[in-house]
Amino acid sequence: MNTTLPSPDTTLAAVVFDWAGTVIDFGSRAPMGAFVQLFARHGVELSITEARGPMGMAKWDHIHALGQLPRIAAQWQSRHGRPFGNADVDALYEEFTPMNAAVIPAHADLIPGAVETVQALRARGLKIGSTTGYNRPIMDVLLPLAAQGGFAPDNLICAGDLAAGRPSPLMMYRCFADLGVWPPHRVVKVDDTGVGLQEGRAAGCWAIGVAVSGNAVGMGREEWQATAPAQQAVLRKRATERLLADGAHLVIDSVADLLPALDGIEARLAAGERP
Repeated sequence: MNTTLPSPDTTLAAVVFDWAGTVIDFGSRAPMGAFVQLFARHGVELSITEARGPMGMAKWDHIHALGQLPRIAAQWQSRHGRPFGNADVDALYEEFTPMNAAVIPAHADLIPGAVETVQALRARGLKIGSTTGYNRPIMDVLLPLAAQGGFAPDNLICAGDLAAGRPSPLMMYRCFADLGVWPPHRVVKVDDTGVGLQEGRAAGCWAIGVAVSGNAVGMGREEWQATAPAQQAVLRKRATERLLADGAHLVIDSVADLLPALDGIEARLAAGERP
């Protein structure tokens, strides 16, 4: 009997995950709280919504983006008597890293379904990559905690590792090299932030947005579960629309819903579609 094997060009080779809000820290709460506290130390009131706006960027870039918001810039000028500049970003960034690292252990729980999903991906022969807006010192704290919980990807690319981070494709390019995968349409980027999805799209990959567990909804798991179904539907719809607008090919609630989405992408590949 002749057996026709799937063409390598129509099967997936790797999935590259974001971290906070995607595989750990339901609601992506650790960085949000650290940003609010950071600016408060310097007499500037930052809302949670404002703190979440640039989420997914390298943290230096995130602080810079927050300082350009008109309301924040005005507060900084009033408090410090000068415009918010790059030297201020440098100083705040040096403060931020230990602050964020200190709260990581309290927000290191894996999102339900993450371990089982990764095990299923490995059973299919897929490589598991990862990129993050966190820098190396923060990930030095998080990586062993995630491994203890059962998540240990094949590689890790951090903000600051390369000349440019998200939304450029450079971190994804490094993933291709580390994992030995090519062409880009055989790789899926899974992320809860716009710049993370754009990172995947810029590299020529499929991009799957994560709505409920991530930054777009921004609720802890218990808070989400306590929310009335009608309100959940409103929040899910709003987050889904935002992630699609940011470049997602499709959107799921959490990593626990990933496998059927990948089946759909492989069907699209088999039909000749490319990202």
